[in-house]
Amino acid sequence: MNLNQVTVPSLDVSRAVVFYKKLGLRLIVDALPHYVRFECPQGEATFSIHLVDALPKGDGVKVYFESGDLDTEVARLKSEGVIFDAEPRDEPWLWREARLKDPDQNQLVLFHAGVNRKNPPWKVAE
Repeated sequence: MNLNQVTVPSLDVSRAVVFYKKLGLRLIVDALPHYVRFECPQGEATFSIHLVDALPKGDGVKVYFESGDLDTEVARLKSEGVIFDAEPRDEPWLWREARLKDPDQNQLVLFHAGVNRKNPPWKVAE
């Protein structure tokens, strides 16, 4: 089994497209104003946005995007006006993370984990 895509809700899909293009995602399906899908610059996963009448309540989903050079990527995005809730920092789970929200307040984490993403020291033995 392979993860194909994650879909997040939006009140304004066109506005969300501008934001996610800044993150470096490439638009591959354009069914505005109701739906769009992006290809991530690396790997096989896709990411989509669909129009909703109301956003979900509560914490919702966190979407993680990995970057090989997190600090440079955060600096680039900040220079384009993207606002971060938390600057890059080293976390106890051995990932470096920066946190932000998209225009619909979906929670995003830009991170770098390297080998620790799938193989942390506490990985369950087979």
